Amino acid sequence: MLNRFPLWKNILIILVVLFGVIYALPNLYPDEFAIQVSGESSSRELGEADLKRTTEALEQAGIDFFAPEVVDNTIRLRFDSNESQLSARSVVERQMGDEYVVALNLLPSTPDWLKGLGAEPMKLGLDLRGGVHFLMEVDLDKALQTNIEVYQSELKTRFREEKLRYRELDISNPTTIMVRFRDEDTRDEALNFTRREFGTFLAEAVDNGDSFDLKLTVLDSEIRSIEEYAINQNLSTLRNRVNELGVAEPLVQRQGRGRIVVQLPGVQDTALAKRVIGATATLEFRLEAKPDEAAINTQKFDFRSENRSAIVERDVIITGSSVTNANQSFDETGQPQVNIKLDGPGGSKMLRVTRNAVQRRMAVLFVEDKERTNNIERNGEVVQERERYTEKGLISLATIQSPLGNEFRITGLDSPAEASELALLLRSGALAAPMYFVEERTIGPSLGAQNIEAGLKSMLLGFVLVLIFMVAVYRVFGLFANLALLANVFILIAIMSMFSATLTLPGIAGIVLTVGMAVDANVLIYERIREELRKGMPVQAAIHAGYDRAFVSIFDGNITTLIAAVILFAVGTGPIKGFAITLSIGIATSMFTAIMLTRAMTNLVYGGKRLDTIQIGSRKSITPPEVTSAPATGSRS
Repeated sequence: MLNRFPLWKNILIILVVLFGVIYALPNLYPDEFAIQVSGESSSRELGEADLKRTTEALEQAGIDFFAPEVVDNTIRLRFDSNESQLSARSVVERQMGDEYVVALNLLPSTPDWLKGLGAEPMKLGLDLRGGVHFLMEVDLDKALQTNIEVYQSELKTRFREEKLRYRELDISNPTTIMVRFRDEDTRDEALNFTRREFGTFLAEAVDNGDSFDLKLTVLDSEIRSIEEYAINQNLSTLRNRVNELGVAEPLVQRQGRGRIVVQLPGVQDTALAKRVIGATATLEFRLEAKPDEAAINTQKFDFRSENRSAIVERDVIITGSSVTNANQSFDETGQPQVNIKLDGPGGSKMLRVTRNAVQRRMAVLFVEDKERTNNIERNGEVVQERERYTEKGLISLATIQSPLGNEFRITGLDSPAEASELALLLRSGALAAPMYFVEERTIGPSLGAQNIEAGLKSMLLGFVLVLIFMVAVYRVFGLFANLALLANVFILIAIMSMFSATLTLPGIAGIVLTVGMAVDANVLIYERIREELRKGMPVQAAIHAGYDRAFVSIFDGNITTLIAAVILFAVGTGPIKGFAITLSIGIATSMFTAIMLTRAMTNLVYGGKRLDTIQIGSRKSITPPEVTSAPATGSRS
């Protein structure tokens, strides 16, 4: 029978619509203002005693709060207004002290019964929720310098092992190492050895009077590899550090050749965010200097947490970029230690150095690249200039018990907390190159609320105009299209919520565009039905043909739009990707609702019935023309 769906198809449609309604519901519950309190270091455990201190301070200050809780080693308290939230942060900061970090946040207010079904609201982007935006520049020149210093140290070690005596081994520029030999034979032997063992250099023999030099230039391909690694390593490290803030849906992505964008929705404390992001640093592993070593080959550093110092060699064994994993544990005597795992090249370098350094101590150096403002007098005026400087401090000095390879342990730590902090630092990764803040700005929650209001108004206005147009032009069929349109929005939002997609202002534009596309599909179907009726096709056959024959046009139009959305997602960044994702999901949902759902409603009302006429236009009912025999004409004799 024409225009009747089987039972299973009707049940499937009902289930999909029900899914859309349930999983879109959490988005109707607004986020609540909140503060979250965590330890300055991840090793600090927060419990009920800390929660009690926090709540008592707020009660004494007369600030109302609700739903206090400790979740994932973080204290959370909620407030009715942004003013109470800001006042509470100041009170809690004074009460808890510098050992704790107090951050502003927005927390969902989804009912427990929806949470039990796994229903969560969509994450809001920076333009809708407010937050902080940073643009950071990676010092790629410093990345090259750091790597060539490691090459220099490795060359010294390998030349000593091969008994290739040289006069001097210096870095002449950021990409070239010059090695001077006393005789030509040794230089040529070193040239062959370098070409055989070091594929990262272009090795050339250079004669300068009485010296025989070996010029080692880092290949262009290696330079590009170093730069790419520096960017990717910094991205990974930043993401790990940003996660310490507990921010929902942070954005950390590359921009251009050497810049990284960091966006933290919901965070309004720029100083806090800068402190956490700026905590990124590099690590260096070096041997402690021997008592008889010349001062020119050693450096003295202070411990970061203790009032003592140590003298270490200038040569760097490896940096923290070679660490792939680190975990805190205890040794056989119950003392804290950190278990280290290195990548392949890092493990090879560590083994070569430490097999001749058993019972010596190895230092772990924490290196931070910072900026400070200096007042400089120039032409009789005092001007401020930003100065970049490097700060280094020891965090560990432990004895090497046996040759170290890809896996080893650091002992001699003072406490489990210190071991936990060191493991966290190593595990989260070190920067392959320093970074500096180029731009920073704060987007307030009020601006985010205005964006949401403007976006919702535009979507609601477009939705209402479409509803009026469809009912005015297509009457009952227009009502079917409007109900399907409403279901389409619910299903679209439900899918985005299920996949934890981030909604931005361009994403709202994608939803508005989806509404228009969904209506366009129904217009094609209804006009096709009207055309078939005008041709004289019976009502049921015209409805059936209208849906079937319009499908090809609808499918082609949506596929071309989907291809454009995929291209936008592939080449776009940030908001463009958000628009592309919303549009892609909207295409799939509008195809379902415009074709399957409206046809199900049409079948429910008209299917299986004998119909001589049908109301599918604003002017008059369309009745299939009757076919009658023409009267015979002729002359009588």
